Amino acid sequence: MGWLWAIIVGFVLGLIAKAILPGKQHSPLWLTTIFGIIGAVLGNWMAAGFGIDETKGIDWGRHALQLVAALVVVGLGDAAYSMIKGKKQTT
Repeated sequence: MGWLWAIIVGFVLGLIAKAILPGKQHSPLWLTTIFGIIGAVLGNWMAAGFGIDETKGIDWGRHALQLVAALVVVGLGDAAYSMIKGKKQTT
């Protein structure tokens, strides 16, 4: 069940990050989901470092860090994907 949650959260975070980032992202949906999963893991890791990973009620700080990490990962990952895909098309 943990993997299913990771995929669902990664999918949602990836889509939110794509919607927030300016411009058009070219990475496919499956890759956006992977970027979202990575962002969620990094956000959880940062939240644990700040000591806000487990709070009473909704963990707004942890969720905010997950979203920020997903924004960074989706942005950088899409740029890398575009560079790699662009180089393959020109050769």
